[in-house]
Amino acid sequence: MGLGTTTCPGQCPTGYYSSDGFKPCQPCPQGSYQPDPGRTLCFPCGGGLSTKREGASSFHDCEAKVQCSPGHYYNTTVHRCIRCPLGTYQTEFRQNYCISCPGNTTTDFDGATSVSQCKNRECGGEMGEFTGYIESPNYPGNYPANVECTWNINPPPKRKILIVVPEIFLPSEDECGDVLVMRKNWSASSITTYETCQTYERPIAFTARSRRLWINFKSNEANSARGFQIPYVTYDEDYEQLVENIVRDGRLYASENHQEILKDKKLIKTLFDVLAHPLNYFKYTTRESNEMLPRSFIRLISSKVSEFLRPYK
Repeated sequence: MGLGTTTCPGQCPTGYYSSDGFKPCQPCPQGSYQPDPGRTLCFPCGGGLSTKREGASSFHDCEAKVQCSPGHYYNTTVHRCIRCPLGTYQTEFRQNYCISCPGNTTTDFDGATSVSQCKNRECGGEMGEFTGYIESPNYPGNYPANVECTWNINPPPKRKILIVVPEIFLPSEDECGDVLVMRKNWSASSITTYETCQTYERPIAFTARSRRLWINFKSNEANSARGFQIPYVTYDEDYEQLVENIVRDGRLYASENHQEILKDKKLIKTLFDVLAHPLNYFKYTTRESNEMLPRSFIRLISSKVSEFLRPYK
């Protein structure tokens, strides 16, 4: 049973003990057990429970009054199965303990049966860089129940915000219980840029309708999903027409190829690099973008960029 324990020659095996953990060894007396090799004592079953024989190596061998299923532990005081408390889990049958969630994660409910039910609840914050990500807590795992996150994007002066939602996964069956909303500020009456409570696997890009953006995500207690990882970039307001022209062009979403760009982190970075500093475009077009980006996409962007930048050149 002892995972990751390697027995040295001469160590007492599981179910046995000695004064120094080495041979000669004695079997654990009835009513006790030892899951690890090389130990100097055995654990009592507790609660007056016995074992069928000496040399037991696990709590399984203790003659408990009931068999507890995963998500529960056997309480030897009351001789009942108790649900694992919040922040703990148990994957196996017939255990007398629960395992704590790792790091700063916790579970949505008691009775968890797997470490994947331990979730990180951290989210939200102030964002001010040229580019960044907004992501649901615990991404790419499922987000927790009853969580609320707020982000504020405040771009550097003279810059505006472009958002790409590559895909978003919110459960459809719970009457809009989980909602992502982006608007000018926290006030419910401020202009809304984007709002959804559904799964969309087709990417979409849009510019914020205000200079700064307040983003809020709320989940209810009912069910959970993978959520989202949403990149944003800020661009110079002088390029607003160019950026609007790119994101509003139906051809950007029409082909599978172009959709793949909006779902690929590396390609998004290339695109954002150009939008954040359009003069970078000229260093990209020749080299890597030819290998990285579909020709049709380069044609789409090139015509717009050269049209827009020609007057300045």
